[in-house]
Amino acid sequence: MDVLIPKKKWSFVTRWWWLGALVLAGTGVAGLYWPRPGQRLHVAASRLTISPVTRGNFQEFTAIDGVVQPLRTVYLDAVEAGTVQQVLVEEGTTLTVGQPLLRLANPDLQLEMVNRETAVYDLMNNLRNTRNQLLQNRILRQNQLADIDFQLAEARRVFDTNQVLYDQKVIARQDYLQSQNAYRYQVRRRQLTQQTLRQDSVTMQQQLGTMQESVRRMTSNLALMRRKLDDLLLRAPVGGRLSSLAAEVGEAKTRGQRLGQIDALAGVKLHAAVDEFYIARIGAGQVGEVVVDGQAYALRVTKIFAQVAKGLQIDLAFTGTPPPGLRRGQTLPIRLALSAKAPAVLLPKGGFYQQTVGNWAFKLGADGSRAQRVAIRLGRQNPDYYEVLAGLQPGDRVVTSSYEGYAGQQELVLDNHQP
Repeated sequence: MDVLIPKKKWSFVTRWWWLGALVLAGTGVAGLYWPRPGQRLHVAASRLTISPVTRGNFQEFTAIDGVVQPLRTVYLDAVEAGTVQQVLVEEGTTLTVGQPLLRLANPDLQLEMVNRETAVYDLMNNLRNTRNQLLQNRILRQNQLADIDFQLAEARRVFDTNQVLYDQKVIARQDYLQSQNAYRYQVRRRQLTQQTLRQDSVTMQQQLGTMQESVRRMTSNLALMRRKLDDLLLRAPVGGRLSSLAAEVGEAKTRGQRLGQIDALAGVKLHAAVDEFYIARIGAGQVGEVVVDGQAYALRVTKIFAQVAKGLQIDLAFTGTPPPGLRRGQTLPIRLALSAKAPAVLLPKGGFYQQTVGNWAFKLGADGSRAQRVAIRLGRQNPDYYEVLAGLQPGDRVVTSSYEGYAGQQELVLDNHQP
């Protein structure tokens, strides 16, 4: 007779043991297909930038933008205040030296000119009147001297005659002494008159000299006033192109106000701003270059502005013939050298530096299908290249794009079929 055997049931412990075994097995299988940190990662080659390591001349430089400016700019300022009466030229006109540009009107200056002219004419009239009066006084003194000379001669004749008669006992002593005193009086009178005439001559010369000096000063001031009136007509101090003229008829201008500027036609320069980080490394005579239409043109720093505003302001001039067709205000990219060229191993710049700080990189193998993480050491850099000091050789190929998401990997597998 058959006996029914009851089915054995799994115990609680047995069930948890088998569940744990399945979890471990699943984790192991997943690990075969899911890359773990420190191993490898499949990456689409199209998402990467691969750059070759080369050998060449390395030079530190900074890239700046230069603005084309004329080699020489002359600013036009109002020498005298006034109201714009007439504008004689337009912006963009090519000017010659001395060409009239605009005319200002200043009634106060013109009235002052009239008053000064009147004062000069009055002083000149006073000078003529004084000279005539002094000459008349001199003539009067000379007439007096002539009369005294006559009286002196007459007194001498009487004295000489009376002396002879007195010696002959013909006349009395009283008559003799009287003629002698009259003669001596006329001699003394003539001496005083001559002294007065000399003093009057000196005084006359001093007065005339003072008045003539006053006339010269006022005449010079009058000439200066005439030049100030002439300054109301603004003329071109140099030849060139009138790049700006800020003046409208009826507009009031103050003394020293900027009216415009003239750009000399001979030569151009570049004005640029350099980051303040490089202030200590910028000096006069420093070289650079600019590429226009595929051709490089050498530059030289000619001026460094003392005031630092929005960077260090510098001027650069072309060492040779400048590129043709440059226009004022045009912007050109400049490579300003910070060191001399020297042989070095070069690695193109890329986003990988943000994650590695130049300590490591992914270097491709010979077949180009894998990129291994290798330690490197970088030195100086410029906007185009890093200087490789160790870890890479010319001919190596390196992933230089960003390593975001790859930082924990040891190897990248390049999958050309992955989208």
